Amino acid sequence: MKDKAWSRASRIRLAPGRQLQKDSADRHILVGPKGVVQLNESAAAILALCDGTRTRDQIIARILPRSKEDSFAVDVREFLSAARHRGWIIEG
Repeated sequence: MKDKAWSRASRIRLAPGRQLQKDSADRHILVGPKGVVQLNESAAAILALCDGTRTRDQIIARILPRSKEDSFAVDVREFLSAARHRGWIIEG
């Protein structure tokens, strides 16, 4: 199901105060005002594309060539929706 709240032309970026980093054990983390979230490789790759230059559809298109499954697009959409709900990303 398509998330109707997203604007097709809106660019997605990390929310203010959020930053992607690697910790001392070389794991991907998202640092924010409420603490640190450990990310898997896929989540880190998706959030790295949320730099304010791409729309949601463009982010999905960039991620899809890395996956051989078309159903992965659904997972990316769901992750972006969850990340927005958690305040990690915004449209801007």
